Amino acid sequence: MLSDIYNQRILELAADIPRLGRLADPDGTARAHSKLCGSTVTVDLKTDGELVTDFAHDVKACALGQASSSIMARHVVGATHDELREVRETMRRMLKESGPAPTGRWADLAALEPVRDYKARHASTMLTFDAVVEALDQAEARRNAPREAAE
Repeated sequence: MLSDIYNQRILELAADIPRLGRLADPDGTARAHSKLCGSTVTVDLKTDGELVTDFAHDVKACALGQASSSIMARHVVGATHDELREVRETMRRMLKESGPAPTGRWADLAALEPVRDYKARHASTMLTFDAVVEALDQAEARRNAPREAAE
């Protein structure tokens, strides 16, 4: 039943999304779009080595995309690139392979566990994770570009 995925916690998270907006000079920017529902999330981030130091996002998504973006924005600053890649993979496994929900500081993502039964909602739930990983890839490419050019 759809009321399982649009539960009170999801609606609370969707109604309170921190770090909305855009960064002036991000190290990485990425946009993820769900063709199925039309949801779009654009993320900007700044990094210092392997740590995310600043983050902003523009979220035009359904409640599920908003909720996952809300959780991302609460925990992304201070996270390492590897941690963010792992949380994306954990979310993918949770939704598509009935894997366990993320734990630790990402434990709030367990609120999205009921989405696994609604395949059509997976893409919108994953938007923020896909965009963050793409933005990290860009930031790493920028950081490595001067070294590669000098070699």
